[in-house]
Amino acid sequence: MGLLMAGVMVYDELNKVGDANSGNGSVFRACTNNIRVINSISTWAINLEVGLDDHYGYLPNQRICERGKIEHEIVTKRSGEKCNCLFLTAIFFFIFSREASSPFLGKDRADTVIIGGGCVGVSLAYHLAKAGLKDVVLLEKSELTAGSTWHAAGLTTYFHPGINLKKIHAYSIRLYEKLEEETGQAVGFHQPGSIRIASTPTRVDEFKYQMTRAGWHPTEQYLITPEKVQELFPLLNMDKVLAGLYNPGDGHIDPYSLTMALAAGARKYGAQLNYPVQVTNLNVRSDGTWEVETPLGIIQAKRIVNAAGFWARDIGKMIGLQHPLIPVHHQYVVTSTVPEVKALKKELPVIRDLEGSYYLRQERDGLLFGPYESEEKMKLQESWVTNGVPPGFGKELFESDLDRIMEHIEAAMEMVPVLRKADIINTISGPITYSPDILPMVGPHQGVRNYWVAIGFGYGIIHAGGMGKYLSDWILEGEPPFDLIEVDPNRYGKWTTTEYTAAKARESYGFNNIVGYPKEERFAGRPTERTSGLYDLLKSKCSMGFHAGWEQPHWFYKPGDETGYRPSFRRTNWFDPVGREYKQVMEKVGVIDLSPFGKFKVKGTDSVKLLDHLFANVVPKVGSTNISHMLTPRGKVYAELTVSQLFPGEFMLVTGSGSELHDLRWIEEEITRGGYKVEVENMTDEMGVLSVAGPYARQVLQNLTNEDLSDASFKFLQCRHLKLSNIAVTAIRISYTGELGWELYHRKEDSVPLYSAIMEAGQKEGIDDFGTYALNALRLEKGFRAWGAEMNCDTNPLEAGLEYFVKLNKVIGNTTSGCFSYGAQQSLAFAYVPMELSKVGQKLEVELL
Repeated sequence: MGLLMAGVMVYDELNKVGDANSGNGSVFRACTNNIRVINSISTWAINLEVGLDDHYGYLPNQRICERGKIEHEIVTKRSGEKCNCLFLTAIFFFIFSREASSPFLGKDRADTVIIGGGCVGVSLAYHLAKAGLKDVVLLEKSELTAGSTWHAAGLTTYFHPGINLKKIHAYSIRLYEKLEEETGQAVGFHQPGSIRIASTPTRVDEFKYQMTRAGWHPTEQYLITPEKVQELFPLLNMDKVLAGLYNPGDGHIDPYSLTMALAAGARKYGAQLNYPVQVTNLNVRSDGTWEVETPLGIIQAKRIVNAAGFWARDIGKMIGLQHPLIPVHHQYVVTSTVPEVKALKKELPVIRDLEGSYYLRQERDGLLFGPYESEEKMKLQESWVTNGVPPGFGKELFESDLDRIMEHIEAAMEMVPVLRKADIINTISGPITYSPDILPMVGPHQGVRNYWVAIGFGYGIIHAGGMGKYLSDWILEGEPPFDLIEVDPNRYGKWTTTEYTAAKARESYGFNNIVGYPKEERFAGRPTERTSGLYDLLKSKCSMGFHAGWEQPHWFYKPGDETGYRPSFRRTNWFDPVGREYKQVMEKVGVIDLSPFGKFKVKGTDSVKLLDHLFANVVPKVGSTNISHMLTPRGKVYAELTVSQLFPGEFMLVTGSGSELHDLRWIEEEITRGGYKVEVENMTDEMGVLSVAGPYARQVLQNLTNEDLSDASFKFLQCRHLKLSNIAVTAIRISYTGELGWELYHRKEDSVPLYSAIMEAGQKEGIDDFGTYALNALRLEKGFRAWGAEMNCDTNPLEAGLEYFVKLNKVIGNTTSGCFSYGAQQSLAFAYVPMELSKVGQKLEVELL
């Protein structure tokens, strides 16, 4: 209590300080061990003899002196000026007003153990407990908000280019608006709105494009004129402003208070939050449950959730996983009081100057400014990837580097001229965790039972509320509430090396505010080690696209074409070449490399039984193929695959490149749940795939084999093992183009000789290459749906027009006896059905006549 009162007194006197020689100043000096003015930078260096131990963690911008003192430097306009910056307030709030906690486990069993006490982990605990889940335990090695949460700028926005990620943002804001009323904990939520500034015609195009995507959700977004921009933010230099994208309700929130409010709510509903308690080891048991080891004992858990922020890699390594995450240095600065800001009658909206690559918001009577440097200038903390996070790191910051962000400061001063009058009173440089594509990784992880992740949050404050709800619903309901394939942790695989992760994180940070074009390609870290057998042969002939680590031709060059990647909101340089390839397939014959397909072999005594359970379609007969869909418990389309029975009880399953581990996780989970005796082998990297399609496809392939490929002998959706030019292939008569065609599955090392043989055999028919852009145009004309676009976890197969592939008459059990119930006045029967269908309320259809 004495420490708390001392903190309150110091904080109170700091905010009373006037002139350095005034009485208030002497009171201030009485509360500190030492004050000295460094004339060159007008700095107060305050040494507090607070006697903190490791239990309290560390302070911002500190260095620990030999005598155990903690030194914090605060730059002010002139020594003695009233200090009212957010950051100084936060320091004393952290030291003296922290919620007390003692290391305590309390129980040795839990339904869910959440590792990490940042805003995301605490949000998940809150939502699970509020939904009624018992035995929710959160473990934090330091204290709540340690890591990235406590020093975040706290921006909130309804805006996101992703359709369903808008739902995440909207839910977060709605939650934050009512959280104080629910928990009694103030959250410091400001909602002055935000404006994205367009200062180039291309940026105006981007805003118009984003406006077309805004109608899906009932959140306000407006494309506004320069006059309206100036009305909302009167301190702007309007010389370059062409338009603004305005989101009312956007703003910022205090991350610490937000987390504490969520924590209060979590405890209110029964969750247990323990800190400081470090997880030292993880062990998965034979039944899929977990042993979570801590210095205070072991907790057995049904599932664990890694929400450990920049410690997430260290947690993953405990179970043999290398999560593709890397901390980046993000800086923002806080200014002294700006008279023009202080004179305003209402709070300024948040500004995002996209060409200048920074955000700017009001912080009390000053401004807070945060830039995103270019990939060449930004800084990664790569040593943490190889060596782990330093022991004891929790609420420390990196050394600031204003030189690195000076060009952005100058851009901000040009856009907001009053910045020139302000002094920087604090620079905050802290770690934020990035995934390669800047999006978080949320959901169950393939290959490890009951291991979930909520990691890689570059924008954790706005994501925390919505992602906590999303993940809670998934855990409790057995399926996600809506589709967010873009944050699936299984979009990454073994090909995601540390080198790739670093290169992409550097690019993603530097590209934070670049124009977001349709069909965007980014090139850092490419190619990965995951290339098809044809990559070296084709790479100079085409524009490659990136698909789950693979390089795949998007379109091919001809003399006179403008080569390379030239994105636009209008017609691009690939418009005519793609039309040429479309015509090639429609009128002649084309060949395309489809090696990135996910490919699995399934065999075993229960293989037919498993596939009958997995898919809504019937199991194909030997030598046949069909299109099959895995459906969620609510009947949504989880995945689409082609299924071929190659030999009795042996199947090949094929899915899209981006769905490989997404689908494999579901299959493995169902195998475990049902106890099926099968073997699943992932053949994705070992097998190549070529597709030959077009009116002359049969003639070309017939030139390479003695097998009869006539329509009578080799029918649509049949599969066969044969040799083409003495190369063994599994041929399936199917084509995503909608034209006559075959997919040819073969050993990766045979890709070049097979391709060469096909091209040679097709000279008479005028064969040529085509890429995925032409393939997409062809499938759309045919009316073929694409998983992830026309069908996903938001749609059921009937809505997506997939009735043909859903067999509603599949037998799932049999009745043993029955009668008419005179008491209930309806028919009654006993029946044996699969366990997963034996729940109360399950609707079943019984055939009587």
